[in-house]
Amino acid sequence: MFRLPALHDPRRFDAETAARADAFGDLPEWDLTDLYKAPDAPEFARDFDWLEKACADFASDYEGKLAGLDAADFLRCVQRYEEIDITAGRLMSYAGLRYYQNTTDSARAKFMADAQDRVTVATTPLVFFSLELNRIDDAAYDALFAADADLARFKPVFDRLRAMRPHQLSDELEKFLHDQSTVGATAWNRLFDETMAGLSFEVEGEEDPLPLESTLNLLTDPDRAKREAAARSLAKVFEEHLRLFSRVHNTLAKDKEITDRWRKMPTPQHGRHLSNHVEPEVVQALRDAVVAAYPRLSHRYYALKAKWLGLDKLQVWDRNAPLPIEPPRTIQWPEARETVMNAYAEFSPKMAELAEPFFDKGWIDAAVKPGKAPGAFAHPTVTTVHPYVMLNYLGKPRDVMTLAHELGHGVHQRLAAGQGELLSSTPLTLAETASVFGEMLTFQRLLANAKTQAERKTLLAGKVEDMINTVVRQIAFYDFECKLHAARREGELTPDDINAIWMSVQAESLGPVFEFMDGYETFWSYVPHFVHSPFYVYAYAFGDGLVNALYAVYRDAGPGFQDKYFEMLAAGGSKHHKELLAPFGLDASDPAFWDRGLDMIAAFIDELEAMED
Repeated sequence: MFRLPALHDPRRFDAETAARADAFGDLPEWDLTDLYKAPDAPEFARDFDWLEKACADFASDYEGKLAGLDAADFLRCVQRYEEIDITAGRLMSYAGLRYYQNTTDSARAKFMADAQDRVTVATTPLVFFSLELNRIDDAAYDALFAADADLARFKPVFDRLRAMRPHQLSDELEKFLHDQSTVGATAWNRLFDETMAGLSFEVEGEEDPLPLESTLNLLTDPDRAKREAAARSLAKVFEEHLRLFSRVHNTLAKDKEITDRWRKMPTPQHGRHLSNHVEPEVVQALRDAVVAAYPRLSHRYYALKAKWLGLDKLQVWDRNAPLPIEPPRTIQWPEARETVMNAYAEFSPKMAELAEPFFDKGWIDAAVKPGKAPGAFAHPTVTTVHPYVMLNYLGKPRDVMTLAHELGHGVHQRLAAGQGELLSSTPLTLAETASVFGEMLTFQRLLANAKTQAERKTLLAGKVEDMINTVVRQIAFYDFECKLHAARREGELTPDDINAIWMSVQAESLGPVFEFMDGYETFWSYVPHFVHSPFYVYAYAFGDGLVNALYAVYRDAGPGFQDKYFEMLAAGGSKHHKELLAPFGLDASDPAFWDRGLDMIAAFIDELEAMED
């Protein structure tokens, strides 16, 4: 219910470049008036008043009575619940998007916090709904949904809810946890965000202190001395704040351990798997396949990169360094738009039509601005409005790929909206499908149009690096989280304890060609996913592996692939991943499925190695 946007796929930016408002063309900004005209708009206050009454009335009409409803009455109950979900989602989407436009604005931060508090209080009476639903016995539950076709379409939503049956607490405890959430994990998340937004980094050679994203961006600078200076500045500032970041992670991990223990969750990851509607053994197969592939993927590629850079060993500031053959290039916004839209249209005119309004109707906020949240996301808001895409566009080739990625999310969200609010949300494991597929379409178009061997090599190397960052790096992140949460269950973790866990997975995933500077052990501290969405990160690897396999089918398929692809996206959360992938002859529970996706990355590295002969 009422999902806030999650920062993801962060890309770096250059503050000096961003200061030139016209550096990249006419960058679009959000027009949030499709949600509400202004913070003080009467509609905003009206909807909050409606929400409070609707929730109270819903509880009055249905609490203690769900088990006795016939199919027609239960359908009306579900429809009322969905209407409440839409209104709460609209309110929080508006408050959240305004906040992410300027996270350092105290008025916006207060506006969002107050909205979250009020929504939490308003929706507390709804807590009974899932609890009572899960107490209905299986035979009565199945008969209820079998009795009405209109009701039956909602069954996947409630099947996922009932997966929590073994982990459900008493009604009183569930209501307490609901009320307490705003001063629990949510408060620690906000502390982390505001701390990160307020950090500044003094980098040798830079006149003024830089924010986090600008400093991280220097790790991709062609000048190795600048990259090193940025890395050392990051390490210095992270070290200065390490006690705070350690406290945040210790507290959130302990909070999760307590909740998991009360809910009798078998592992810290189990709740994420349930919410993703994916079997633990499927995630384990993905993790094991990627870890086994480290030597033929990341280890092999980074050895090549060291050779290209003329180095015996790579330092951490060399990981995302541009290739020596890669000429600096700034891509204006109109060219970025044309590149992505042409790639989409080449796949299907329908895909381009779905993406077009984002550019023309204020659905994208692209410019880098003071206080704006880092990274990029596509937020679906609610199914009665439309998604919004946030970028921090700085004219780099990877920014074009970010645009392709987030537009893929937007297209997916628009198609899934037809399912209605309760069924539109796609589990995280499939949520990256359209975004990564959009990136692949754009990459393949650029590769086909490469005019020289050097340009092709640059494109291939860039894609391999992105895929390693998406697959290898995210699985290493997943292993870090698994180890951290397991260790926290044994007691408080010191900063040194967390540092050691981080270094164990970094050394394994990056390979023997790397040396690690003093201070790199603290770099776990800035990754927002560990704070906001525990164990989210494997969804990136899941999505990339799935899309690699899916793209192989597309490449070899005849007519009809596009129709099946759009049907898959339009299904939203109404079907399990097995059902969605079956028309393509794919099965994520087959261990060989993941090898098929990893083979595509290995083939790109093969081609790069062949260019050395």
